[in-house]
Amino acid sequence: MASQEEELEAWCGRLLRALELEGTPVDVSAVLQLASVAAHTVVRPAAPVTTFVAGFAAGLAAGSGQANDAVAMGAAMRVATRECKNYGETGDIDDH
Repeated sequence: MASQEEELEAWCGRLLRALELEGTPVDVSAVLQLASVAAHTVVRPAAPVTTFVAGFAAGLAAGSGQANDAVAMGAAMRVATRECKNYGETGDIDDH
């Protein structure tokens, strides 16, 4: 029987193949950490929304040549994490 971590890695690989993104590095642990921060500082449903938006932003940056995949994803996740934490401290979104 596979562990939860093994199942997530297998699922991620399958999804990447289905989306024709094989070879794209995905730090599952970092994505889960971002989801956790969003769920606990904003509201629970913010977890999937936050990870989706961060991934979308990273894809746009990488696709436009602004950064390679890893740099784009790292930057998007840092921004999303920072915004979640700021939201958790203030209770509202900083529009700056």
